[in-house]
Amino acid sequence: MSEWIGEARAAVRRGEALAMATVVGAQGSTPREVGARMLVWPDRFSGSIGGGSLERQALDQARRLIAQDARRHALQDYPLGPMLGQCCGGRVRLLVERIDGESLAWLDAAAGACEAGAPFRLRAEITGGGLERSVTAAGPHASDNSPRTPIPEVRALSETIIPKRPRLVMFGAGHVAQAVARAFAPLPFHLDWLASREDLRPEAGGTSAEILSEDELEACLEAAPADAFVAIFTHSHDLDYRLTRAALRRGDFRYLGLIGSATKRVRFERRLRDDGLTDADLSRLTCPIGIPALKSKAPAVIAVALAAELLQLAEDPGA
Repeated sequence: MSEWIGEARAAVRRGEALAMATVVGAQGSTPREVGARMLVWPDRFSGSIGGGSLERQALDQARRLIAQDARRHALQDYPLGPMLGQCCGGRVRLLVERIDGESLAWLDAAAGACEAGAPFRLRAEITGGGLERSVTAAGPHASDNSPRTPIPEVRALSETIIPKRPRLVMFGAGHVAQAVARAFAPLPFHLDWLASREDLRPEAGGTSAEILSEDELEACLEAAPADAFVAIFTHSHDLDYRLTRAALRRGDFRYLGLIGSATKRVRFERRLRDDGLTDADLSRLTCPIGIPALKSKAPAVIAVALAAELLQLAEDPGA
């Protein structure tokens, strides 16, 4: 995700000097993936590259870089077992770089690319002991950031930044919807939480859902962006049905999940066929939702199961 760009840019504009530690290569079993990063100040940090000894080393190195002006970056490999005593056993290549007024040009360019919304490539050219960042269009080929390439031979690093979060459009504000909202709050999704007044039972007090009429909810579904994830948890089977039918008629959502049992699915499918939906249309409906191996119907468990399901889909567009 790209929130760090805005955070770093704002810090530089306040006149702060900080450093950024980024996992630019990973081999074997590692705590975090390529692209994981931390922003580090002398007295605090945000983000994580996996915790443990690796993160402590990165924090120390970043703060040493902040404290001096001679070097602006360091590229280093960390064999997690032999060097840091971490049982992961893999190898991480870490780039630590100073972020200050000289970084503002590329941070502005990255922020502009984020505003445009399309994926882009963030490059780092390493020449003459220096590091030069640039923002380019995303393409089919990126630099090989693998730790297999000896550090002295590394001339460029790049990663693809995807600024747009997958959009989850959720209908309903009961126990399950509230649990889903809590579960998804720290996850890399943009949540549109919509509900009708009939959903607002006492247990939903204080909800941050947008409250609309049932007709307005159906209109919101019609207006939702293509490739959105849709989850339906309303108080009413009739409203569930209207929203499900509208989504299937559109047919362009990334995921359509409906709360309910296998029996509910059978009944809905019968009605949907009567309304002209085909077997191909119905195959796009997920009901019950979540991971089948988890049998609990507790709202928190349903929320975790849905989160796992959608994270897997978001990370694997071909799934």
